[in-house]
Amino acid sequence: MARAVTNQRKALNTALAWIVGLAIFFPILWTILTSFKTEADAIANPPILFAFDWTLENYSEVMERSNYGRFLSNSILIAGGSTILGIIIAVPAAWSMAFVPSRRTKDILLWMLSTKMLPAVGVLYPIYLLCIRLGVLDNRLAMVVILMLINLPIIVWMLYTYFKEIPGEILEAARMDGASLKEEILYVLTPMAIPGIASTLLLNFILAWNEAFWTLNLTSVDAAPLTQFIASYSSPEGLFFAKLSAASTMAIAPILILGWFSQKQLVRGLTFGAVK
Repeated sequence: MARAVTNQRKALNTALAWIVGLAIFFPILWTILTSFKTEADAIANPPILFAFDWTLENYSEVMERSNYGRFLSNSILIAGGSTILGIIIAVPAAWSMAFVPSRRTKDILLWMLSTKMLPAVGVLYPIYLLCIRLGVLDNRLAMVVILMLINLPIIVWMLYTYFKEIPGEILEAARMDGASLKEEILYVLTPMAIPGIASTLLLNFILAWNEAFWTLNLTSVDAAPLTQFIASYSSPEGLFFAKLSAASTMAIAPILILGWFSQKQLVRGLTFGAVK
């Protein structure tokens, strides 16, 4: 029998949740507010939270100085392309590990996860030289492949977890009805795992969108995404905090809007299979 939760406990949990949520969101709020300040107000001491002269000058200067549309399109292509390519590769891999018994499945999953523990800078030099040798430095397609490979372990792990919640008897019934392996994956497994696949798509799109290390080191002009757009406002002459905040706000706005409208699907996918 489940324990009754008192109203005081509920109120305390709610208050703690709001405190944690506000603490996490405060840096984003501060960045957005700073983007509407003058440079003098942005570096004022003590800091000014709301009582300042609001201005759109930073946004107009950022738009005049940089081609925001090009950076935005590169981010969409790189993040979207790497996520879709990762799903195409990860679905069969996760299916085989979830439904084809093997004593090595856990070892393979652990090995895949261990690749995420390696510091990225440890493999930067060989990948950088490889991109130069192949002539794909500052190339969109190369960034799609690199970010896909970086996030592939996470995609496989997430899909494997979701697939394990699907009864294997359903796939066996499909095989008995004459379904081929391709039909089993496309028409039986995938529709049943849509919530999990959707949450995997969203999370990995966000990871690829926010990736800075590889994009800053392997792109410069043609394939430069929004991370390069933000970094361009850090110059040897100093940091222009108001303009940097405006650029940061313009970079995170699309992903914030996407997360806001897809939060129900994201929560549904993350809790997929949690309740029997």
